[in-house]
Amino acid sequence: MKTTLFKMTMGLGIMVLAAQQVQARTCAPREDIVRRLTETYGETRHSIGVARQGTVMEVYASDQSGSWTITVTLPDGITCLVASGQAYDDMAEALPPNV
Repeated sequence: MKTTLFKMTMGLGIMVLAAQQVQARTCAPREDIVRRLTETYGETRHSIGVARQGTVMEVYASDQSGSWTITVTLPDGITCLVASGQAYDDMAEALPPNV
């Protein structure tokens, strides 16, 4: 459990750093990004996580097309596109028992 949590935290940290590096090209006010994901790609929010210093990571996906997008919203309200792709699938796997 601790290893999985550590990996997830590290992954989110990397995404936040990546979002800060490309902010000039792929970032906009959150409401603009969400509107575009909804209207253009039919994506809705499927999951959310909070990182350090108030940064929020969200996964948007379309149940119809399978497209997905990961966004990071910074404390100032600016949202950055971090990654996108195809073949999104919701999974509900049981966590492994603690060893």
